[in-house]
Amino acid sequence: MQTGLFFGSFNPIHIGHLIIANHMVEYGDLTQVWMVVSPHNPLKPKKTLARDFDRLHLVRLAVEDNSNLRASNVEFDLPQPSYTVDTLAYLADKFPERKFTLIMGGDNLASLHKWKNYEQILEHYPIYVYQRPGAEKPVFGAHPNVRIFEAPLLHISATYIRQARKEGKSVRYLVPDPVFEYLDGSDMYKK
Repeated sequence: MQTGLFFGSFNPIHIGHLIIANHMVEYGDLTQVWMVVSPHNPLKPKKTLARDFDRLHLVRLAVEDNSNLRASNVEFDLPQPSYTVDTLAYLADKFPERKFTLIMGGDNLASLHKWKNYEQILEHYPIYVYQRPGAEKPVFGAHPNVRIFEAPLLHISATYIRQARKEGKSVRYLVPDPVFEYLDGSDMYKK
């Protein structure tokens, strides 16, 4: 079973994330995409993150009506910060019947050389890259394990959503309805 791994802080998850994940299932050869909530990306400061289980809960709310997408907390029990190569080794051992494919943006592919054991990832795992239309082919874009997709992308960021919440603005239509309803009834991202 071909399973895509879409790693992210999802702080919070928004419709842009879901469009990309769904596009990879519909236009690629993936049977399912796991939205892997990362407790701590070593290239980002942890202090800006909402609690791990709160972010996971929002991802679960966002994907609960789509059997092609699944929320994953696999990195919660692994050493932190989270290194993709370690997570891939763990998943390959735990789910030998699955073949895993990484999903990432062209910006992440451009910084892949900063990742722990990136050569091993590049050599042993397919990488599906969503690229902005008209953008230049990213570094490593010609590698045989890299496949470039021109997925429909929106100019939405989790940073924008957090800022809107702090300012008391509505984030309706930027996040899936169940996530909006949860956030609307909470203080999450208001401080």
